Amino acid sequence: MTQESMTSAPLLVGDVGGTNARFALARAVEGRTVLEHFDSFPAETYPTFLEGVKAFLDGCEVKPTGGVIAVAGPVRDGAIDLTNSPWRVSEGELQTLGLQPVRLINDFEALAWGAPVVPDNELASLGGPAEGDPHAAIALVGPGTGFGVSALARDAHGREMALASEGGHACFAPGDPIEDEVLRILRRRYDRVSIERLICGPGLLNLHRALAEIDGRQTHIDDPAQITAQALADPNSPCGATLARFCAMLGAVAGDIALTTGARGGVYIAGGIVPRILPFIQASPFRQRFERKGRFQDYMAAIPTKVILHKHAALLGAARVAFVEAG
Repeated sequence: MTQESMTSAPLLVGDVGGTNARFALARAVEGRTVLEHFDSFPAETYPTFLEGVKAFLDGCEVKPTGGVIAVAGPVRDGAIDLTNSPWRVSEGELQTLGLQPVRLINDFEALAWGAPVVPDNELASLGGPAEGDPHAAIALVGPGTGFGVSALARDAHGREMALASEGGHACFAPGDPIEDEVLRILRRRYDRVSIERLICGPGLLNLHRALAEIDGRQTHIDDPAQITAQALADPNSPCGATLARFCAMLGAVAGDIALTTGARGGVYIAGGIVPRILPFIQASPFRQRFERKGRFQDYMAAIPTKVILHKHAALLGAARVAFVEAG
């Protein structure tokens, strides 16, 4: 994809995760993407995905004729079975609502398209240079309800290609003896321990319980939000230790993905967790663990790491794809 088509007609864009569904209408105005008529609701509000989309369309004065919806999970043959949600949907079903053309894409594929067009004032640095190599790939990682991974391949001719991925389900690699023990504890429950078992909302709770077991402590916390709230209130508390370890492990995983994808253009952190703990993660071992790659430490030091603060970055990416699909 080298450039966005220009269109005055609105197109439907969506960002559907395991917890929430977000929709908007997108227009291309003088080369800029304009998003309007936002709506967001918990996924549980509607029994089926199609009902949720129809409810949004019913509230639009001007009906979109096509669009792109980003979804949290792998898209196969134009259909999606959301990884962390009971919703199912296909492009064929969406066409019954008058959407033609319509595409489903992975949510982190949409973020890969969206990250380069997020304004600088809606990005926060987690270390490294201000800019990476503009002709090299960028990588996206994001802890939220699950753990998303994608990349955007780029070359010197301005060509780009987003790479959908399920990298969050790759195996977790411990980085020190404590994480060795965390892995051993989680194997009793899961057998195979993926990155997503530790670096996401539910994973934060898994990590907290494992660290309590290692320390010989009891914990009665059963909500990840309690951990982050207590950690921010008292960084020296057990919850503070959990969140610091979470940030360090996220840094290590982000570094592994940067190496895997050759993301010398930068690594962007998305998802709902990190923007809420921004000062904490900036002071955490995140960047140290990101760069701690042995002989490749200098390689890693040249890669910027940034947090996406824009609330609708995936919708921006879906819009870029939608404009091209609409021709």
